Amino acid sequence: MKNILIIGIGKSTSYLIDYLSRKAESRAITITVGDINTDNLKALQDSYGNINGIPLDIFDREQREDAVKNADLIISMLPARFHVQVARDCIAYGKHLVTASYVSEEMQALDAEVREKGLVFMNEIGLDPGIDHMSAMHVIDRIRDKGGKMLLFESFCGGLVAPESDTNLWNYKFTWNPRNVVVAGQGGAAKFIQEGTYKYIPYHKLFRRTEFLDVDGYGEFEGYANRDSLKYRKAYGLEDALTLYRGTMRRVGFSRAWNMFVQLGMTDDSYVMDDTENMSYRDFVNAFLPYSPTDSVELKMRHYLKIDQDDIMWEKLEELGLFSAERKVGLKDATPAQILQKILEESWSLEENDKDMIVMYHKFGYELDGKKSQIDASMVVIGEDRKFTAMAKTVGLPVAMAALQILEGKINTPGVQIPIRREVYTPILKELEEQGVIFREKEGAYTGYDLHNVVG
Repeated sequence: MKNILIIGIGKSTSYLIDYLSRKAESRAITITVGDINTDNLKALQDSYGNINGIPLDIFDREQREDAVKNADLIISMLPARFHVQVARDCIAYGKHLVTASYVSEEMQALDAEVREKGLVFMNEIGLDPGIDHMSAMHVIDRIRDKGGKMLLFESFCGGLVAPESDTNLWNYKFTWNPRNVVVAGQGGAAKFIQEGTYKYIPYHKLFRRTEFLDVDGYGEFEGYANRDSLKYRKAYGLEDALTLYRGTMRRVGFSRAWNMFVQLGMTDDSYVMDDTENMSYRDFVNAFLPYSPTDSVELKMRHYLKIDQDDIMWEKLEELGLFSAERKVGLKDATPAQILQKILEESWSLEENDKDMIVMYHKFGYELDGKKSQIDASMVVIGEDRKFTAMAKTVGLPVAMAALQILEGKINTPGVQIPIRREVYTPILKELEEQGVIFREKEGAYTGYDLHNVVG
């Protein structure tokens, strides 16, 4: 019997744990889940009789090392900044590691030691990053196998609310870490290449430079650029492609509305505001507006943002209760981003029976035998409820599948890596299709980068 240790119970672990629990007997594995919250562990063990739950504080070195020692493979579902310490333990005790997070510089620096020990450290094996890499390389490799040359690659992904649970003017609800949504796009300009020209979008312009795209059966969406689309140019072998653009998808109108928060400064996480514990939502809004002895907060807000009272943008702000003098922030020493997150969570959290939706879209432009062609591939997954979400499914299942492939020696190339090789993506994409995670492709004439789809 081989033992898998999962560290951390969170929004993305429901399908991961359920899948491994169902596979445990037939694949001769035992599953241990470590978490600092004992209530989480009790609920887990009440649901799954074949899972062993252990209290685990990752800052307790002895406790953490003991847990790692007793496993053959570790799945870290912790926040990304905590993976490296677990990774060092895995090197020390010769254990494989799987995470859904981006490869940090600290993680990449461990590559030589990981290779020397013959270990597999598989990262970026969730949704985005994860399924995006695998589905992209599946098509890119297929084009190259025929002798084709890649000209363009665009990729968009969004965690959204399903149409039947879409009940607010923003057409959005939180399906993953709300903090990551609030601070998205910060920390540098978005950079990409279009038609052979490098492009940069600073944060304060990011949400007004969007593209429109249609997904069959689900209507129109918009996409804004990810921070660094060029990060995977070498990994994908797209050094000669004229266009490489990766973006985040939202329903049309979201980005324009979100830009109001950006322009006001409400997404800033770099400083602490004063007396936030006693601040009302109205006080919070007013803190970003000029002083006036006569004008109301509402009037100042509309003037500052240059929007009218009958503008849908104004209705979206009112829907959030931003101008309430009774509702208190209740957070001590909070940043603007933390306060905004609290306000949004009250309106955008999934209800018990709400369903979320994952949408992914790829566009491949290539030349083969002197002819330019294009493949459009899209994937839509609808969740079951607030616990078994589409987000948890598309993050958790690839993690679980990769873990089993590694334990069984089917993924055996050592090193710190991402899932871009055939030995990794071929079996996982096939099994994901069996679980309802399916890409649908359309092939047609090459359109290149369509300038008519750009706003701003």
